Amino acid sequence: MYRASDGYPLQYRHWRPAGAPRGIVIALHGIQSHGGWYQYSCRRLAEEGYEVFFLDRRGSGLNARERGHAPHEDRLIADVRQFLLGLKWERRHAPRCPLILMGVSWGGRLAAACAATHPQDFDGIALLYPGLYPRQRPTWRQRYQLEWAAAAGWGTYSVPIPLNDPALFSDSPTWQEFIRRDELALHRVTVDFLRANLRLGPRIEQRAANISCPVLMMLAGKDRIIDNAANRGWLQRLSRTTATRLIEYSDACHTLEFEPRPEEFVGDLLNWLDDAVTGQSPSHPDR
Repeated sequence: MYRASDGYPLQYRHWRPAGAPRGIVIALHGIQSHGGWYQYSCRRLAEEGYEVFFLDRRGSGLNARERGHAPHEDRLIADVRQFLLGLKWERRHAPRCPLILMGVSWGGRLAAACAATHPQDFDGIALLYPGLYPRQRPTWRQRYQLEWAAAAGWGTYSVPIPLNDPALFSDSPTWQEFIRRDELALHRVTVDFLRANLRLGPRIEQRAANISCPVLMMLAGKDRIIDNAANRGWLQRLSRTTATRLIEYSDACHTLEFEPRPEEFVGDLLNWLDDAVTGQSPSHPDR
């Protein structure tokens, strides 16, 4: 646990490698999920020498206080950066190793905004089926209603997340039941959170050129949550200034972790980490 500058206690999950880490991965989860959804991939990364910190967003997962709420997009970015700066201070005497920011689903939106705002902090960005451009986007009327509600003092009023069908995340009945029974999954967010989410969009667009470290994007071909074409366009614009890699899984649903063979995407992720970030020879063949 670490404490944000506004006093909010923030929980995270931690996977340690057997020896000195080859790299450090700070991971951010989706709007409904939490770090507990990604046990397999985090364990595999640790087995291959990467130390993983999976941060549960304020009001999500292990963080029970003010469920679904975030006052501002700068607060969300500051929560991530505060953890990073605290980690660097704790390990100021240890040998430096690469630092990778990984965003999953909606967490990819926050990760991209963090990297665009503080590009000097990271050695690589991994965006897994990122929510840069969701399929469902608010109309001008809904945007006006959000602003009106906030001005009327209803910023902490919560509304349902329009992703409550587990079939959106996976074709697997087993994983659908896991999502359905998950007591830590988030099902409502506040007006202020939705406004913060909308304001992340212009930051991702307007400051994307700040990102200079290698960027990986993984997309699921059967994704019903994310606008893959818009994501590809963003990555293509980014490729003018930095090294990018795009990997698509044509038969996969949104959550790659819940696919029948998750070892394939984890192998590709490790291959990119080894090749593009640490500069070591890939330990996994290309797939």
